[in-house]
Amino acid sequence: MKPPPFAYHAPATVDEACAQLASLEDAKVLAGGQSLVPLLNFRLARPAHLIDINRIRDADRIYERDGGVAVQALVRQASVEDSEIVERVCPLLGAAVRLVAHRVIRNRGTVCGSLAHADPASELPAVLLALGGQVIARSVRGERTLAADQLFAGVFETSLAPDELMIEAWFPASRGAFAIIEESRRHGDFALAGVVRAQDRLALFGVAPTAVLADPRDPTHGLQPSGDLEASPEFRLHLVRTLTAKAFAA
Repeated sequence: MKPPPFAYHAPATVDEACAQLASLEDAKVLAGGQSLVPLLNFRLARPAHLIDINRIRDADRIYERDGGVAVQALVRQASVEDSEIVERVCPLLGAAVRLVAHRVIRNRGTVCGSLAHADPASELPAVLLALGGQVIARSVRGERTLAADQLFAGVFETSLAPDELMIEAWFPASRGAFAIIEESRRHGDFALAGVVRAQDRLALFGVAPTAVLADPRDPTHGLQPSGDLEASPEFRLHLVRTLTAKAFAA
């Protein structure tokens, strides 16, 4: 299948990308494209403009700051998977990335792109939420920092403004006990349900419109997952209870 027509832009700097986002109506950012391109091909997304940020230099660093790991906009998931810094400072992030699809997808997919896409079944938003991380968004109006609990607004929806570009995600160090466990039909499929433990904090994914924090003692309290051909609401609740018990017994 082929995508609908769009105007293509390839900014060379972050400032240029932000200027284009501010001046162009109905624009989408392309980084890894592992989510956006299928949406284009199935005509589920029809942006008038596509802003490809892959030519921006010095936007693919993984580095330590403020007791955690910073991951810039063009860092591929495979780079996080292989990073010595991530393994040493935030191994929970490395463990989560290894559950994302398959290596060939992770070679192109980006961490920031996954967070901006805000798929409720995605591992990385739940990791950011469990750790209490944050992202930095930039526009022509300046920069602002969004905490994880402020970022995710709904299914495939964030609180980023249309003219903002996520330039960095910051994950606090995963000290102490941690775990990420999910249940899917096959490795690499979207999770039917998943849990992230960061010490005594618990985040769930695949069972609500966004990743959500939960009480480890009663993880299904207030939870109303949807049902589909893959799993009923009752089965998803059962998975949450079972996976939480495993995560906190690990």
